[in-house]
This record gives sequence, C-alpha cells and structure tokens, in this order.
Amino acid sequence: MSEQAGPPDPTLGVAHARYLEAAGFDAPDAPVVKIPIGPFTLPFPNTSARKRVVWLHDLQHLATGYGTDWPGEVEEAAFELAAGCGHHPAAWALNFGVFAVGQAIAPYRGYRAFLRGRQAKSLYVLEGEYHPRLLEERLSSLRGRMGLEGTSAPTARDRAAYAVALSAVVASAAALPLTFAVWALAQIVEPPQRPR
Repeated sequence: MSEQAGPPDPTLGVAHARYLEAAGFDAPDAPVVKIPIGPFTLPFPNTSARKRVVWLHDLQHLATGYGTDWPGEVEEAAFELAAGCGHHPAAWALNFGVFAVGQAIAPYRGYRAFLRGRQAKSLYVLEGEYHPRLLEERLSSLRGRMGLEGTSAPTARDRAAYAVALSAVVASAAALPLTFAVWALAQIVEPPQRPR
C-alpha cells in the first residue's frame, strides 16, 4: 500500500477510501472478492461472515501499516492472529490460512508481525463488530487504542505463542495428505452392504 498525499492524521473514513483506491479493491460489501495469485485473479465469494470482518481487517491494515501485497497480508494475518480475532470464526480461519501460506512467502515478516500483535489489541477484540462511527476516528487515535505506539521487546511467552501457532500450521499441513487420502479412498471403495 503506497502512501498518498492527504492530511497527516486523517479520519479512518478518508484513509479507508484512499486505501481502497490505492489497492484497487472493491467496496467491502461487493458480492465477489478478486484475489491476485501471480498472473491470475481468483474470484472468491464475499460471504456474509467475511463481510462482517473485512471492515475491521481493512481498518487494522491502516493502523498497522502493513501492505496489501502477499507479504503484507501475511504480516496482517499474523498480527491479527496474535492480537486476537474475538468471536469471528471467519477471521480466525482466513488469517490462519494466510499465516500458513506465509510460512513459504514471508516467514520472518510474519514472525515479527506476530510478536507485534502479541503486545497489541485488535479491533475484533476492542470493538467486536464494525460500527460506521469508527470512520470518524482519527488514525492516530486508533493506533493508540490498539497499543501500536511504542511496543516493548517481545517476551519468551510471545515467542512460545508463535511456536504454538507455527506447530498448528505444521500439524495442519501434515494432516492434509492423510485427509485427502481417506477422502479419495472413500470415493472408490464401495461401502459394505448391510444384511436386510
């Protein structure tokens, strides 16, 4: 995400409009999300669960300063996992998926963002839900509320939490081939017939 000229401390509404324009994103309530993957663009349904979290996700991008390219999304996902996704299963799932992919794309950037998130609060936790009144808040105020101003050095507990998250990625990756094999076997093996 590139910085554009504008007020030094814009409202989140102004900053969000510039963010969408600079990134080339559609409005958060669009029916389909276009995800760039290399030279391709993959259409992804914008489910109601995603719509509930995308405003908070976007506003957190503004506060953290992480980009909207893949490494930036890895950073934002790691940050949000560490800071907490509250009662939003879609945020937990989407962030975990990007965090997992991030281990191949930008592992160190994800690691640093996770440690930063451990010392912050996410909007999922602070607000719970998106409220239009958030767009009137100043960006500096949001950064302050999230605890992004002057974080301290990571602790051993922060690093241990990262190790747990990374272990979950490894365990999930290891389980995928087995899950696929069981599913494939179930597709070709006839279930035994029950006697009548």
